[in-house]
Amino acid sequence: MRSDVRERLAGLGLRLPEVSPPKGAYVPAVRSGGHVFVAGQIPLTGGELTATGRVGAEVTAERAKELSRQCALAALAAADSVAPLEEVVRVVKVVGYVSSAPGFVRQAAVVDGASELLLEVFGEAGRHARSVVGMDILPLDAPVEIEIVLEVVEDAAR
Repeated sequence: MRSDVRERLAGLGLRLPEVSPPKGAYVPAVRSGGHVFVAGQIPLTGGELTATGRVGAEVTAERAKELSRQCALAALAAADSVAPLEEVVRVVKVVGYVSSAPGFVRQAAVVDGASELLLEVFGEAGRHARSVVGMDILPLDAPVEIEIVLEVVEDAAR
C-alpha cells in the first residue's frame, strides 16, 4: 500500500478535484476485484471544459499536455471514489485520446502529461502500458481524454 500518495500530491501542489458527474449513462469508475477501471476523463474545471478544440489548431501541444495532466488527476479522483488511492499497487494501463488537427502527429507527447503525473505520484508503481490515439473530434469538443486502469489491493471482504 502506498500511504505516501496524498503526501506526494500535496508536495506537487496538487489536490484531487471533485469527481465530475458523468456526461452520459455510465459511472466515473468501477472496481472489479483487484482492478479499478476509470472512464475517460476530459479536462473539466468546475464541471465545464477547461479548453476546447483540436490540438495543433486551437490548442497547442504544450497546453494539451497540461490538460492531459489535469485529466489524469481527475482520473485519480474518480478511482479514489471507489478504492482509496492508498490501495493502489500499480498503474496498469493508460489510454489517451487526442483531438488532432490534420497533420498533427505528436499525440504521444501530449499524453506524456498524464504519464508523467502518474510517475510523480506513484513512483515506479506508476510505470504503465499505454496506448495513444489521434481522433478527429472528442466528446464536447475536448482536446484530450484520458482513461486509466489501476491494480489495487484485493480485499476478500469486498
